[in-house]
Amino acid sequence: MVKPSIMVTRRWPAAVEAQLSERFNVAFNKSDKPLGQDDLREAMTSFDAVLPTVTDKITAPVLEVPRAKAKILANYGAGYSHIDTEAARCANITVTNTPDVLSECTADLAMTLMLMAARRASDGEKELREGHWDGWRPTHLIGTKVSGKTLGIVGFGRIGQEMAKRAHFGFGMKIIVQNRSKVAPDLLAQFNATQVDSLEELMPLCDFVSLHCPGGAENRHIINGKTLDLMRPNAFLINTARGEIVNERDLIHALWFDTIGGAALDVFEGEPRISDDLMACDKLVMLPHLGSATREAREAMGFRVIENLNDFFEGRAPRDRVI
Repeated sequence: MVKPSIMVTRRWPAAVEAQLSERFNVAFNKSDKPLGQDDLREAMTSFDAVLPTVTDKITAPVLEVPRAKAKILANYGAGYSHIDTEAARCANITVTNTPDVLSECTADLAMTLMLMAARRASDGEKELREGHWDGWRPTHLIGTKVSGKTLGIVGFGRIGQEMAKRAHFGFGMKIIVQNRSKVAPDLLAQFNATQVDSLEELMPLCDFVSLHCPGGAENRHIINGKTLDLMRPNAFLINTARGEIVNERDLIHALWFDTIGGAALDVFEGEPRISDDLMACDKLVMLPHLGSATREAREAMGFRVIENLNDFFEGRAPRDRVI
């Protein structure tokens, strides 16, 4: 039997690449640089499947290429806002993702960012590395207590729930949830959480706000000047979801004028490019999109892609089909 041909757009963990090579006729992007639109269009005409990541912009022109051979986009990652899902639906192309397997690690990183921002960990490390620390003193690098504070979680899917678990049971935080649909009462009760109807209601209630909602047009810039102005003056914003959720210009303004306590970002608009104004912000912690960056999570993501491919090519409905 002829093995299906697949294109892997970025380098994946070695263990996953080895299994892909056993099961499929696979082509790897050895440069490990994001593919351009022409490269992606060519891949759609040359392979049975294309395996994109968040760095691949799968636009309508890519999906509408004449004589497309690929009938499945097996995405490496839970989010898929980089894929034009309407164009995929019109082209009868299946899209899958990799939920579940990265939830714990992404929530771990969100907690890391929250603690770093609250306790000024980046400032402290920078001071040490630059040789500027002159010893302990009572007023040195005063931060904010996390335990017992109120955490607002925007988006109460798998990652949001893992964040609630860590914050409530680990730090005794009060949990307030804003979600586009009604959360089951028994699920809220697990964390002694309450749900509010809107961001406008959530923002003034919280000492920390952590974003875990999907990206895409529906949630683009839901964190903006209006919602940031509703935050408490000493509150912190944490984003490990998608960069487009936050209007960075408005966030820069809030940080420059100290209308919020600080922010911590793992994702950015237009990443990997980061604006000079954002880089210059004090009270801002930044990491380079590390939410799922553990060996365990990245391998599990790859193996989940393989499961979806096996289902598809063996005539079954992929377990993680989103389109």
